[in-house]
Amino acid sequence: MACRQSNWKEKVVDLLYWRDIKKTGVVFGASLFLLLSLTVFSIVSVTAYIGLALLSVSISFRIYKGILQAIQKSEEGHPFQSYLESNVAVSEELVQKYCNVTLSHINCTIKELRRLFLVEDLVDSLKFAVLMWVFTYIGALFNGLTLLILALISLFSVPVIYERHQTQIDHYIGLINKSVKDTSAMIVSKIPGLKRKPE
Repeated sequence: MACRQSNWKEKVVDLLYWRDIKKTGVVFGASLFLLLSLTVFSIVSVTAYIGLALLSVSISFRIYKGILQAIQKSEEGHPFQSYLESNVAVSEELVQKYCNVTLSHINCTIKELRRLFLVEDLVDSLKFAVLMWVFTYIGALFNGLTLLILALISLFSVPVIYERHQTQIDHYIGLINKSVKDTSAMIVSKIPGLKRKPE
């Protein structure tokens, strides 16, 4: 099971780092096309069009193979027989595993939100308030679908850019982190009541 999980992770990493350009291009292109389609049509229309396109291809292929078998007088049978006989059921263990993982993430998120909204640590709650304030501006500029499109493009471009320019990016990220920590420490030291409790 662990071997299968690591194999799956390797495939995702290979996909995001464009190791196989054709495979990554197909996944990225199809995902981007789907999201762009959703900006023009409703999700019901997009789902119906995808279903119709897939049915058109499979029906056309089935008819083509049937005609070919009739002309050649062969007994090959149904062209999709191997797929029809394959097991496509989702195992109970897999569902249980992902339900448990999802539940632990949900519980962790609820605890963190409770901590932030009930102001257990004033500094963290203020940082969260600033983040929410920034999100109000992001929400005014972009809708959720646009953010998904930007996230998809970033997902397929940022890892490759980082891999090629890792040294320079790490250097600038270090400078930004240092600047943010220094500014945060200065603000905390100047405002009474904002000093963190010693851990």
